[in-house]
Amino acid sequence: MSLYELAILGNATSAERSRITQTIAEMLADFGLKIDDDVLIHDASTVASRDLRAAFAATYFGGDASKDVEEVKDLVGASLPIIPSVGPEGSFVTDVPECLQSSNGLRRRYDDPAMNELAAALLEIVGLLRKQRRVFVSYRRTESRAAAIQLHDNLSGRGFDVFLDTHDIRPGEPFQEVLFHRLCDSDVVVMLDTPNYFNSKWTTQELGRARAKEIHILRVVWPGHTPSRFTALAETVYLDAADLSGPDGPIVATTIDNIIVLVERLRSKSIASRYMSITGRLRADAERIGASISGIGSHRAVSILLEDKRQVWAYPIVGIPTAELLNDVAVKARRAQYKDVAILVYDHVGVSNAWAEHLKWLDDNIDVVRAIKSAEASWVLAAWEHKP
Repeated sequence: MSLYELAILGNATSAERSRITQTIAEMLADFGLKIDDDVLIHDASTVASRDLRAAFAATYFGGDASKDVEEVKDLVGASLPIIPSVGPEGSFVTDVPECLQSSNGLRRRYDDPAMNELAAALLEIVGLLRKQRRVFVSYRRTESRAAAIQLHDNLSGRGFDVFLDTHDIRPGEPFQEVLFHRLCDSDVVVMLDTPNYFNSKWTTQELGRARAKEIHILRVVWPGHTPSRFTALAETVYLDAADLSGPDGPIVATTIDNIIVLVERLRSKSIASRYMSITGRLRADAERIGASISGIGSHRAVSILLEDKRQVWAYPIVGIPTAELLNDVAVKARRAQYKDVAILVYDHVGVSNAWAEHLKWLDDNIDVVRAIKSAEASWVLAAWEHKP
């Protein structure tokens, strides 16, 4: 049985279908999943046979708006998500069926021929990638301020929630606590690697803690600068003098576009790596108390068989839990017909004190989901009692 099912409908050419399928396959590989084994990809001729128990998402390639329209209507009637998509010069008004006009569309871009953005959107819908798209910009203000502001604005314009210290910490807030809290909730760190980057203890700490949290780093190296071996394993963009309009930026538009595409692709790898790490620790903790992982379900749910043969379902999550995320886990558990309390497992390191208090209040007052720290999973599960 497949855990996830996708559909590519409409006017995708054979080359477009092949290319987005390849991109999806590359992103799935980050999670240890394979097309045909774990994930099925339908076209109009097979989408009606989809497994109703699997997480599902579709995209419609615009063009002839009458193509595959009956299949689209069936999916819309079943309240299933479909992303209308058109090419760089396409029109959502004329190129997609009328029944999709109320859905927010995605315009494919010339600078993203692999369709990373569309592939990521599909995986967000089925729950493999989280819907929050968070990026942290790490930089020295004295050396790369203009480029940092430019990245903030351009990434924000492409749907990312971008943290920049000068923009996102309110007056009176504890500066470093908020900064590290936001770092821990980021998918990718964009490091502007300038000659004096490591001369600041704050940027050095940002990078070190990003690595400690297994957050992937995109290193943008300034012209003529020899980067530190400390970041040798990071994905890297080397700038030439022609890539900068001034000593501290901004960066020329074509290079900025390339950086954003790399962030999109790196995001999938980063989330997958952190998810696999939390899941691995959860497996080890379960075995330590005589329990075992008995299966993996859709939406990355982990079935844990306790020593007394009771079964609990855990949802490892990347980033910092919110009330919205707790609700999302509760909805997914209900759809999976899991009648008992679901468990949300998260890494608490770096969470601000105020947010930790908020999470405790949520856990004390919400009965359908319990949030537990990954570091305390074995301790909690060893004495597991469902809330009344």
